Amino acid sequence: MYEEPHDIDRYDADYRDWLADSIRRLQSDENRSSDTHLLAVPLPAEWGIDLYLKDESTHPTGSLKHRLARSLFLFGLCNGWIRPGLPVIEASSGSTAISEAYFARLIGVPFIAVMAKTTSQQKVDLITSYGGTCHFVDNQGDVYSAAAELARTTGGHYMDQFTYAERATDWRGNNNIAESIFDQLRLERFPEPAWVVATAGTGGTSATLARYIRYSGRATGVCVADPENSAFFTSWHQRDPSATTGIGSRIEGIGRPRVEPSFVPSCIDRMMRVPDAAAMASIRLLERLLSRRVGASTGTGLWAALQIVSEMREQGRTGSIVGLICDGGERYLDKYYADAWLRSEGLEIGPYARQLDDFMRTGVLAPSPEEMHT
Repeated sequence: MYEEPHDIDRYDADYRDWLADSIRRLQSDENRSSDTHLLAVPLPAEWGIDLYLKDESTHPTGSLKHRLARSLFLFGLCNGWIRPGLPVIEASSGSTAISEAYFARLIGVPFIAVMAKTTSQQKVDLITSYGGTCHFVDNQGDVYSAAAELARTTGGHYMDQFTYAERATDWRGNNNIAESIFDQLRLERFPEPAWVVATAGTGGTSATLARYIRYSGRATGVCVADPENSAFFTSWHQRDPSATTGIGSRIEGIGRPRVEPSFVPSCIDRMMRVPDAAAMASIRLLERLLSRRVGASTGTGLWAALQIVSEMREQGRTGSIVGLICDGGERYLDKYYADAWLRSEGLEIGPYARQLDDFMRTGVLAPSPEEMHT
C-alpha cells in the first residue's frame, strides 16, 4: 500500500536567488521611472477650471501599461507562477504586451504576445524590439483561449491582465498612479479634483483610482469614458456583467467585447460612451494645445473630461479635473492620424472638431447626437 511521505522539501536555492534578483530588477526600474508628469492643459483663466493630464507616455515603454506590467510581473513572481527559462504569455492589443516584453527581457525570460492581426505595426515592432514574439489571431475574441493554450503547451505562464489587473496593484498606495496624482496636486489651487476621468481596457486603472480615492476619504468622482463597440458602458448602465458586443473596439488598449474580470463597476461613479470620431478630433485638439501627439484612448478620456468642464461652467462651478495621457501618438501614425484610415472606418471627425473649436471659445461642449441616445 502506498503511503504519502510526511515531509516534502521543494525549497530551491537557485530559483530563490533568481527570484530575489528578478524582484530587485523590477524594483530598481520602479525607483528610476515610476513617477510621471502632471501636465496642465491651457484653458481660459476666467473659466476657473483647471484640467490636468497625467502623462503616462513618459514611462520607459511609453504607456500607462508600464505600471500594470510591473505589477503583474511582481504578482506572478511572488506567487511562484513565473519561472526561469519559461515564457510569459499575454493576450494584448499592444501596449501591455510592449511593457511586458520589456520586463520579460529585464529578468531574462521569453515573452509571447497574443493579439489580433489588426494591431498597429508600430506596436508589433516595439514588442519585437524588446525581444518578444507575436502570435496573431483573426478574431480579437480568440486572444484569451489562444494565450491559455500557448501557456499549456509551453509550460509558461499566462499573465491574464484582464483577470489580474485589479488584484496586482496595491490600490492603498505604494506609489500607485492615484497616490502620485494627488501628491502632485497638493500645491495646486484645487488640490482635490471634482473628477478623475479614466478609460477601461482591463478596468484595473479605474479600480485603483476609485479605491484609493475612497480609502483616502476624498469626495472626488471617478468617470470612465468608454469607446464604441465596448461592453463596459452597457454592463454598467444595465447592471449586467454578462453584456457583450460581439465586436472589438477600434481604439487599441480600451473597450472590450466582453466585461473583463478586473472591471469593478460598483466603485465607478459615472460613465460616458464617447463616439470614436470625437476621440479622433480630441487628439488633434490636444496636439494644438500641447504640441504633442497622443493615442485615441487619451482622446476618448479627453472628450469626456471636456464635457465635464462644460457642465461645470454651466453650473457656475470652479475646480479641477484630471485625465490621463495613456500613450503617445507615434504608435498610431498609420491609423488615428491617417486620413485614409479614418475614411476606411467611416469616421467623420469634422463635426466634432468644430464642436471643440466652439468649446475653446465659449466653454460649451454640447453632447453629440450619438451620446444623447445612450
